[in-house]
Amino acid sequence: MAKNETPLLDQLESGPWPSFVSDMKQEAESRAKNADNINYQIPVDVVEDLLGVLELSYKDGETHWKHGGIVGVFGYGGGVIGRYCDQPKNFPGVAHFHTMRVNQPSGHFYSTEYLKQLCDLWELRGSGLTNMHGSTGDIIFLGTTTPQLEEIFYEMTHKLDQDLGGSGSNLRTPSDCIGAARCEYACYDTQHLCNHLTQEYQDELHRPAFPYKFKFKFDGCPNCCVASIARADMSFIGTWKDDIRIDQEAVKAYVAGELKPNAGAHAGRDWGKFDIQKEVIDLCPTKCMWYENGKLEIDNKECTRCMHCINVMPRALRPGKQTGCSILVGAKAPILDGAQMGSLLVPFVEVNKEDDYQAIKDVIESIWDWWMEEGKNRERLGELMKRQGFQKLLEVTGIDPVPQHVQEPRHNPYIFWKEEEVEGGWERDINEFRKHHLR
Repeated sequence: MAKNETPLLDQLESGPWPSFVSDMKQEAESRAKNADNINYQIPVDVVEDLLGVLELSYKDGETHWKHGGIVGVFGYGGGVIGRYCDQPKNFPGVAHFHTMRVNQPSGHFYSTEYLKQLCDLWELRGSGLTNMHGSTGDIIFLGTTTPQLEEIFYEMTHKLDQDLGGSGSNLRTPSDCIGAARCEYACYDTQHLCNHLTQEYQDELHRPAFPYKFKFKFDGCPNCCVASIARADMSFIGTWKDDIRIDQEAVKAYVAGELKPNAGAHAGRDWGKFDIQKEVIDLCPTKCMWYENGKLEIDNKECTRCMHCINVMPRALRPGKQTGCSILVGAKAPILDGAQMGSLLVPFVEVNKEDDYQAIKDVIESIWDWWMEEGKNRERLGELMKRQGFQKLLEVTGIDPVPQHVQEPRHNPYIFWKEEEVEGGWERDINEFRKHHLR
């Protein structure tokens, strides 16, 4: 019999999709059965009390979690998120319910042995509940008590060769797509760059010193599978400089119906004959494509790398060979200010070898210097950019303005120059000036 009645939560199990409530009930039942066999290091009824406090939150229409304050492991300011229940007498199993972030491997590659070790550790010293993965990418260990934090950290670092992720006002755990390991569209090695910057900036990851959180995300191509353009303070999106590669025979095969569009992904029903004009050319955002005399033509200088045509006809079209990545900055969710998408800062940088990474690190560190000096408390990079202007960002990074930086024509008819930008400075010989500008 369940410890707490949960009629509101039970409704979440009635839909057609798998429910987290069912998973929690299963874990609660498992812990109750094994209480005599496993030496659980936190209360056996932790999951049952978690269900109870969640039911109460639904009933009251408000949270029953207090602000966690500062809690962590020795030497690390990030990685542990403190959580305390404001109903400890009613739900003692979750009086402490701290969350730990674990730095996921690049591309989310695991062995079953490694996953079993993680689960065994958390079953013993935590609630047994996990998130795979959080929005930043981490493995999330949901719920343990304060005395267990150091024990878990020791076992992770000494036995599993595993580190905590980022939390708080610091560099969050860098996250990347599967990249060149399995994806034919990858324009650079996302896993190598992600791992390199993770190792390079360990101090920024574990010891919060920023105005607020800062996220790196690495997308191998403009399909943006880890949503970097919408969520990362600094996103690295794979792209190419040369022309899209075209296999004209494969184009004809798509038009003739010999090849299925979208790699057969829409095969659940009969959509009719493939129409290259309707399904590809008319949907090109810059109208840079046309099909005539049995050939597909692309005006590549107008292409914005949206990937739509390549996704629809993957056997016929491929990214170019001169690959690298674009760097965008300032994306975030709406916390202090509204949601923002990333703004293009570096249109193209080569990342074919580790020597190329120094140019990226120079941009990162110049941005951090500015943000740490000028950023207000809990102000993301995108909000600082909005407050001080994109021109200021270009100044601090030393990047020259290019047409790709222009989002829209300016509304302001005035241009304000700095003295060093004006040939000869502000000082003028008034008599010399009057020779050319008579009253």
